Amino acid sequence: EVQLAESGGGLVQAGGSLRLSCAASGFSFGDYAIGWFRQAPGKDREGVSCISSLDGGTYYADSVKGRFTISSNNAKNTMYLQMNSLKPEDSAVYYCTAARTVVGGCPAFGSWGQGTQVTVSS
Repeated sequence: EVQLAESGGGLVQAGGSLRLSCAASGFSFGDYAIGWFRQAPGKDREGVSCISSLDGGTYYADSVKGRFTISSNNAKNTMYLQMNSLKPEDSAVYYCTAARTVVGGCPAFGSWGQGTQVTVSS
């Protein structure tokens, strides 16, 4: 069974940094696409950054390019999202996800973690 657990969210001032972690179990990163999505109140969930071992691709939403970096430690089955130069509009619940199907560069129809709240104050 695929299980995902996010951590590392919190409250930070604009311009600050946070690093999110996603501990995964029940599958191998080498066989899946993995990634981060976020959902702000009243908005749809959106893909932020994803890595696919299925096609070798890396995806970043335009809004986070140059500020966020996705990485993974396959030996620890842990994925990270380093978020720098945070803006109030980055405030959302951040979710990690994993799937064996990729749509638009990100995992689709897969499993989700419970989410971690990121709040950026101005």
